[in-house]
Amino acid sequence: MKDCKQRIIAPSILAADWSRVAEESNRAKETGGDWLHLDVMDGHFVDNISFGPTYVEAVRKSTDQYLDVHLMITRPDHFFPRFAKAGADNITVHVESDHDVAETLAGIREAGCHCGLALSPDTDFDDMRPFLDQIDLLLVMTVRPGYGGQAFMESETMPKVQEALAERERLGLSYHIEVDGGIDTKTVKIAAANGANVMVAGTSLFAAPDMAAAISEMRE
Repeated sequence: MKDCKQRIIAPSILAADWSRVAEESNRAKETGGDWLHLDVMDGHFVDNISFGPTYVEAVRKSTDQYLDVHLMITRPDHFFPRFAKAGADNITVHVESDHDVAETLAGIREAGCHCGLALSPDTDFDDMRPFLDQIDLLLVMTVRPGYGGQAFMESETMPKVQEALAERERLGLSYHIEVDGGIDTKTVKIAAANGANVMVAGTSLFAAPDMAAAISEMRE
């Protein structure tokens, strides 16, 4: 895993052309993307359904890119082994899901993956504090989870990014601070100024006229 102070651009496959998964996965890498982000939605934790471990496995077979798998599902403790087996490099679960958070994080690490913990815009940062020393990545959702194309929620989420940064420095930890939702070449500057270093972007990258230029601008 890269240094937590390094800017990382993670194109989200949710916005790609799924009928061309191999080409799109490789386009994300060849145009400068560092990680590939995969949003898994179960229709219960969020009101949308995306894909499961078989799709993650298909992506894994098509690229050697670092796979950042985000489980927006009710029972991540039950399902994470399938995503680890499918080839995930990092598995992020939600603090709001129905599971023993510490036990799930430990299980993900034992499965050979990096582990992340996410919180939604309406969740208090205090819910994350007991687990900060157990994670490699802290994901602040900058939209309400479930659908792409939403507007960036600056006032609701940037204070959480600031807290994540302050606590990382206070405790001497090294977790990445990731943002996901409404990230484009404008909002990436806001997220970075508040302390985020991993930028997940979907439509603003895959639908860009020049994906390489868009990634380069986000990185700078």
